Amino acid sequence: MAFTLYSLIQTALLCVNAVAVLHEERFLRKIGWGMEQNVGGFGEDPNIKAQLLTLIRAVRTVMRVPLIAMNTVSIVLLLLFG
Repeated sequence: MAFTLYSLIQTALLCVNAVAVLHEERFLRKIGWGMEQNVGGFGEDPNIKAQLLTLIRAVRTVMRVPLIAMNTVSIVLLLLFG
């Protein structure tokens, strides 16, 4: 497989898909990354773990519909052009 712009975009899409399917109760809580672990006070700088959890939740919330569209376009392109 050649390194093209399409393969780079497809790799990014697969990584975003991987983040989007992480389930908080089944996977994240088992490794100690549940919702209750990142309770911080007002004015405190969030640590890296809290920022990653916020990013994962944001990706799951905001990117749900665009991911469906991007996956559909990617599948159609693969079917048409191989």
